[in-house]
Amino acid sequence: MYTPRAFAVNDLAALDALIARDPFVTLVTVEDGEPRITHLPVLYRRDGGDVLVEGHWARPNPQAGNAVPATMIVHGPHAYVSPSWYADKKEQVRVPTWDYAAAHLHGELEIVDDEVGLLDIVGRLSQHFEAVVGGDWRLDPENPAERVQVRGIIGFRMRPRRIEITHKLNQNHPDANRRGIAARFVASPLEREREIGAMIAATLPPSPRET
Repeated sequence: MYTPRAFAVNDLAALDALIARDPFVTLVTVEDGEPRITHLPVLYRRDGGDVLVEGHWARPNPQAGNAVPATMIVHGPHAYVSPSWYADKKEQVRVPTWDYAAAHLHGELEIVDDEVGLLDIVGRLSQHFEAVVGGDWRLDPENPAERVQVRGIIGFRMRPRRIEITHKLNQNHPDANRRGIAARFVASPLEREREIGAMIAATLPPSPRET
């Protein structure tokens, strides 16, 4: 991922926040010279610098079951920035841009294709997301019909060997410009713009009136 130095983030807490916000990722592999791409939900766990991501494909998916290098894209909030919002727009001849947060995880896929392992992944995925929506469905591994269902999937684990995190929040601009952008976004009716505004505001020093 192209990441100018000003926008690179090295704190894995930023990755925690991105996946907690949106655990529906894009998984990209290249096989026989062709890109293969799947959008899917994942489970995420981090212990210090060790990250583990788990999920599963539908078995007929051409990407499924291949222990190959992969890139996982974690999507964050994003928003268009108008040059008219900059305090120095006339002096610096500012142009439009787009602020965003995203992460790319690179590593080898480990395949999970045994019944016990698949039941475990599906059980934990469903338990996690049922809790998010206030549901009460639970996988019953003792139910033969439910065990049959897992034959239609293939699971994976990914332990990233390289993680790239980008927060493009106009860090290359004067604070006055960034305060103006943050104020615009925080007042927006769009949730993703309010999220970006809060991220920008969190990186700003206190304004003179606050000190």
